[in-house]
Amino acid sequence: MPDATKAPSSEPVGVDTTRASIARVYDAALNGKDNFEIDREVLRQVATVAPQVKDLAWSNRNFLIRACRFLAGQAGITQYLDCGSGLPTAENTHQVVQRLQPSARVLYIDNDPVVLAHGRALLEENDQTLFISADIFRPEEVLKAPQVREFLDFSRPIALIHNGTLHHYLGDDGPQLMQTYVDALVPGSYTVVAHFLDPQTPEHSAIARAMEEKFTHSPMGSGVFRTYEQIRALFPGQELVEPGLVLCDEWWPDGPRVKPLNQVEECIAGGVGRKV
Repeated sequence: MPDATKAPSSEPVGVDTTRASIARVYDAALNGKDNFEIDREVLRQVATVAPQVKDLAWSNRNFLIRACRFLAGQAGITQYLDCGSGLPTAENTHQVVQRLQPSARVLYIDNDPVVLAHGRALLEENDQTLFISADIFRPEEVLKAPQVREFLDFSRPIALIHNGTLHHYLGDDGPQLMQTYVDALVPGSYTVVAHFLDPQTPEHSAIARAMEEKFTHSPMGSGVFRTYEQIRALFPGQELVEPGLVLCDEWWPDGPRVKPLNQVEECIAGGVGRKV
């Protein structure tokens, strides 16, 4: 019997064009080319209740870029553990942080074979960056992996990134999962999390739950919308960097907002925590 705490699409599947992949669905939402019809079908299903569904992926990606600029430029972090990295895009974690910290080391973890093939090809000439295959929802295995321990120095601060991943974890023990990761990090380390949000407001909760219903019953099989309280619990024992846990688009935006957020953009939150 499959493990009910994990999304079906979190299991290694090979390059299977009949089964949706989390990474490929995100790629399709970002208008990438590394996806199949089954992945695009997921977005079409969700679009029946939320036509602007692709904005979830863009809010997620743009938040990650801004968070990485903060970590490299302001916090001076030079080590990154990026869990569930997804397919390469124009601005990956290593591109953002190594522009500000050329010596920064970035370890990407994913178990989608398409992601691994693209990632390794892209980074074969960058010895400060590494892709490995592992299940990000089994932190003990990730943290004990020899490649992880050889590539990153756990006696110094590390930025742990779970951006757009934990809403694909179906269990209720996400805080315990994250506690295992955080316990392995020294004080001064940071955690980045972006997560589908149920804002618990009359105007937006309905759309959040409608999207959740479509995501979880789609060929992808996952996509849980949690509350602010539930997402805050994914930063165990950490203090949140200002402005705290907020909508992804409101976490240190690049400029003034000239148009209101749409309903979908109101349904994804992000934050950066610091271990003290």
